[in-house]
Amino acid sequence: MTELWKNQAFTISHADDGKFVGQGLRAFFEYRDLGIDAATQGKFGAHVIRAVPGMESPGAWHSHELDFQMVYVTKGWVVFEYEGQGEHVLREGSSVLQPPGIKHREVRHSDDMELIEITSPSQFDTKDESAP
Repeated sequence: MTELWKNQAFTISHADDGKFVGQGLRAFFEYRDLGIDAATQGKFGAHVIRAVPGMESPGAWHSHELDFQMVYVTKGWVVFEYEGQGEHVLREGSSVLQPPGIKHREVRHSDDMELIEITSPSQFDTKDESAP
């Protein structure tokens, strides 16, 4: 067994048990922790993120200091813009791997947007960036 996989705990998260909270990176989103942070001692994180109906993104450019970030849209749509890649509309079933440090911004989203985000590590720094 590799070092990466040691010290992981078994965990299950059910939608009917999950609580969305507004305490996350963005005020226009709510977050439901899937328990991966605690089960992996912070090596990985996973959240269901959903839009707060009626709230819009300010479109602020930023980057994250992490090793891995993947997004998978489960409902609705969201538009992200990436440095050197342009704008991309992600719809239900779309996914994106955001390389470490890439400048990006959330441009707009549907009121019913939900996505799953997986990161490594679970806690990471976010830096405000100027437009590329």
